Amino acid sequence: MALYSEKVMDHFTNPRNVGKLDDADGIGEVGNAKCGDIMKIYIKVEGDIISDVKFNTFGCGSAIASSSMATEMIKGKPISEALELTNKAVAEALDGLPAHKLHCSVLAEEAIRAAIKDYYDKRGIAYDKAQFPDPHEEEEHVEED
Repeated sequence: MALYSEKVMDHFTNPRNVGKLDDADGIGEVGNAKCGDIMKIYIKVEGDIISDVKFNTFGCGSAIASSSMATEMIKGKPISEALELTNKAVAEALDGLPAHKLHCSVLAEEAIRAAIKDYYDKRGIAYDKAQFPDPHEEEEHVEED
């Protein structure tokens, strides 16, 4: 069995939505100190719809593929749907990731949430703080054997 699915390889070698939105309504940047992956997601919002999304990722193939897939999954969707996107959904859409690379899909979820939170903060839109947990707080509690 191949380590990476055809979808992971496709999104790694032909990533969608790469780049920067100079007029982004929200920007989310997250990173994982253990592996060195850094993701930056830019969103453009019209009404309540994410009309455009771009990303820049410094990291491994799984991180790039996760960023690409996640942007495809939220583009054209309402913010409420984008907030429901989980790392599990990203990994499943890629036909799976190796267990030691699942953190890449987590980063994609966190980057999208961070971009939406930034959008809300810039617009003074109230939100439930529970929707935007601090990923650094969770890192301290997650231990792998």
